[in-house]
Amino acid sequence: MDAPKDARGNALARTGSLLGDLRGRALWVVLGCLVCQLGLGYGYVFGPLARDIIGEFGWTRAEYSAARAPQLFVIAAMSPLVGLASSRFGARRILVVSSILIGIAFLLFSRLQSLWQLYAIIVLLGVALTGVGDITVGHLVTQWVQRRRGLALGIVYTGSNLAGWLVVPIAVGVAQQTSWRNALLQMGVAAFLVILPAALFLVREPRVVRTEEELSPRDAKGAGTDHDLHLREALRTRSFWVLTATLFTFFFYFLAILEHFVLHLTDQGMALQDAAYYFSTAIGFGLVSKVVLGGLADFIPERTSILFDYLLLAASSVALLFVPGAGLIWVFVASYGFATAARDVVYPLVINYCFGERYMAEIYGAMLLALLPGGALGPIFAAFVHDRTGSYEPAFVTFAVLNGLAVGGLLLLRREGPVPEAA
Repeated sequence: MDAPKDARGNALARTGSLLGDLRGRALWVVLGCLVCQLGLGYGYVFGPLARDIIGEFGWTRAEYSAARAPQLFVIAAMSPLVGLASSRFGARRILVVSSILIGIAFLLFSRLQSLWQLYAIIVLLGVALTGVGDITVGHLVTQWVQRRRGLALGIVYTGSNLAGWLVVPIAVGVAQQTSWRNALLQMGVAAFLVILPAALFLVREPRVVRTEEELSPRDAKGAGTDHDLHLREALRTRSFWVLTATLFTFFFYFLAILEHFVLHLTDQGMALQDAAYYFSTAIGFGLVSKVVLGGLADFIPERTSILFDYLLLAASSVALLFVPGAGLIWVFVASYGFATAARDVVYPLVINYCFGERYMAEIYGAMLLALLPGGALGPIFAAFVHDRTGSYEPAFVTFAVLNGLAVGGLLLLRREGPVPEAA
């Protein structure tokens, strides 16, 4: 009679091992953070709608792409502040305010009348996206989840990809049936009806922060300790600058492709609906990659996970040179979608590996200053090249070279500071 009970007990134990801390209130917090990350995915819509918006106002591609620069300036400047605020005052308040700002920004986008208004609203959206971005939700998840943290981060960060996968084709469809203004209006309303309630009712700050002495040896492996480096100490290490430089190359490539991929495909004669399908599918790959690589990262070295991710990123930039010909468009879609999404997961993990957990939000926020030059220059560079040459090819070659250099730089990562003694 005891055998069935033992079998059930063993099954529950295996389930508990697989889920780690992903249960109870922690699970609800993870789900709430996932919904908040939907707002981050709202930014994917501006590339697919670019032709309609540019066509109505008669702007050049460089003028439209340059709108990213002030937005990225705000995101980069605010990232260290958001990191500090998350550590000291809690991330939930930031998520609530940011959700409201996303809704307001998209309502204003639907009333757009001039280029200066585009730039101003883009800045407001930048403030909001920083608040629902990787720093705040990453900070919350690392506080709530010790065991299976990689899986938890992977689940949360799928929010932006879920939005890109679902929202982009819906927005393009609405724009074609009615107008791009109506599409952006509906996105703003959805922010108030979906994202804001998640921030208000699902997200919670941890009730108790456990000290190192209260942690079991198994939990303490990933917990903050006195060996963790704070920001001032991290700034003096090799790994900090390697990770910051590779963030620059990542955003230089990633945001340029977000802005110009659909334009590139339609330049080659592809229908907008088909181009938007490939674009949204690439974003949709993040639904798989973040969970898969996040779960795998719980069992492999952090340096291995980030090297794998950047190798795949470099492969995508090579495949891009042959898109849409040579049958490689699906190679690009899969590798670009997987690698760009999975970076969200592996970066917090490798920062914890290099510097420790305690000051992760502050260190990550400082590194994200690289978003400004990288993310602003990438789309402008691609637009400038196209406007001058009539082709994106020279820009695509540059991206492939930079991604290859980034892989080489990541080989220099190491655990910085003193190594904690074994428990």
